[in-house]
Amino acid sequence: MQFLDDSLLPENQQPLVIQVAPYGPEFLPSDSDDIPVTMAEQVQKAVDCWNAGATVLHVHCREADGKGSKRLSMFNEMLDRLRSAVPKMLLQVGGSISFAPEGEGGDAQWLNDDTRHMLAELTPKPDQVTIAINTNQMNVCELLTADDVEGTSLAQPAYQAAYSEMTIPSGPAFVAEHLKRLQAAGIQPHFMLGDAGQLETVERLIRRGTYTGPLVLNWVGIGGGADGPNPYNMMEFVRRVPAGAVLTIEAFMRNVLPLGTMAIAMGLHVRVGIEDNLWGRKGERITSVRQVEQMVRISRELYREVASGEQAKAIYQIGTHYRTADETLAKLGYAPNRRSGERGAPVRLAA
Repeated sequence: MQFLDDSLLPENQQPLVIQVAPYGPEFLPSDSDDIPVTMAEQVQKAVDCWNAGATVLHVHCREADGKGSKRLSMFNEMLDRLRSAVPKMLLQVGGSISFAPEGEGGDAQWLNDDTRHMLAELTPKPDQVTIAINTNQMNVCELLTADDVEGTSLAQPAYQAAYSEMTIPSGPAFVAEHLKRLQAAGIQPHFMLGDAGQLETVERLIRRGTYTGPLVLNWVGIGGGADGPNPYNMMEFVRRVPAGAVLTIEAFMRNVLPLGTMAIAMGLHVRVGIEDNLWGRKGERITSVRQVEQMVRISRELYREVASGEQAKAIYQIGTHYRTADETLAKLGYAPNRRSGERGAPVRLAA
């Protein structure tokens, strides 16, 4: 991304888009008083986060017993109720979900990847579905300290062992087909990237015409297979992102606040919520709503506007689709593809 002499002045920055992930699928309801379980509680949590200043909701669902839901029908119900409760909030469904077959004979109908491709068939459709790039380790326990997991299920060795071995299955065939289905359904992919190598893969997908749309992404600085929360890692990733992209900074536990503060000052966007962080001051729990309020306060202290729902939708360019790879590259600020026989730096032809 390009920074000019006046890029740090708030009047030259986009309004701040705050993503919130309040459902904490890796935690059990007993781990925090802030985990909503019933459908009504989950919807109310979205309302509370919206009222606090969040404009993008990262959606997961829980069954009545508190376990994470894998039912397409429950996600459909959740999305329908959210559309009524927070109509101006952008709804972003977590792309890690593999739906379980419902009904007799369902097991025989779905192959493994089909259970994730069903995200493109959600009704009502969400604004976004997140997508990881390249099959990769996702050891969310690598950075955890004893303080981070105190009083939670992740303090138990068996839980830590399981989450330490977690991987993201996101190979080339899955990604190409998933992007095809999401785009056909009018759902924007939100890229969740852990390092510059994954960003390079996305650029290649764009250059080959596999993805033709706005580049809306998170830098996921959570370690364990992704970049760690080192400011040098973050700044290198920021440097590699094209000027026409939308970048949100995502971190883990108490690193969320300092890296989020840096993001706000730089004109980037932030993600908060108990899926990422349970703590405010060391040893003091913080709710998703309080985390949103904290980012709002910091942004206002820096005189940066906080985005409304309409502004967030415009910044994310929801509903926008480009015709060709060349148009996508131009809109995002990437160099054009090389033409046959062209040597040296590729030159974009005048329209």
